[in-house]
Amino acid sequence: MSDPKEAAKLLGMARKDLQAMRALAAPEDAGIETFAFHAQQAVEKALKAWLAAKGVLYPRIHDLDRLLDLLRKEGAAVPPEFDALGILTDFGVAFRYDAYEEPDEPFDRARMIAQVERLLEHLAQLFAPGCSL
Repeated sequence: MSDPKEAAKLLGMARKDLQAMRALAAPEDAGIETFAFHAQQAVEKALKAWLAAKGVLYPRIHDLDRLLDLLRKEGAAVPPEFDALGILTDFGVAFRYDAYEEPDEPFDRARMIAQVERLLEHLAQLFAPGCSL
């Protein structure tokens, strides 16, 4: 059975992490580990909100690829563009305690904010009255 209260709570928390991402968007304001941790948290909470809205008991994991796979297994039409968010998984656990070495091509914070915004907008549309998940 769908759990709209849980879904709404998680989506609200994901929006707060998105706000934190925006506040930490300038590299001089925060290290990439801190910025990307909030990005990972926003995506994790959004995907779990989607699962809750579908009535799926979500696992207590941080692996975004596994959550995306579970959504698809449960019949959700997950746009392929959201697969790229899986790169954030390590920021939810590993890079909270270990230093992240920025590759030659720097992490694009603005692009990541836009991707998370698209995910949250997608869910807001799905959760609108009259829409099917």
